[in-house]
Amino acid sequence: MEVLVKTRKIGGSVVATIPKPVVEKEGIRGNEFVKLDIKKVKKSFFGKLKGIGSFTEKDELNIE
Repeated sequence: MEVLVKTRKIGGSVVATIPKPVVEKEGIRGNEFVKLDIKKVKKSFFGKLKGIGSFTEKDELNIE
């Protein structure tokens, strides 16, 4: 099962909370060991520059 969670810092540790639906589905209890596959998610900047418009011929870099 793949779940996206946000980490937070508590004291000197970094904590990732497992969502309740996942805990219930997997039958996870307190004081159990679980195996995590850690992969850092790349940020997507798609749609950040709304309203900038399309490139035109004037916008092209002409190196001559």
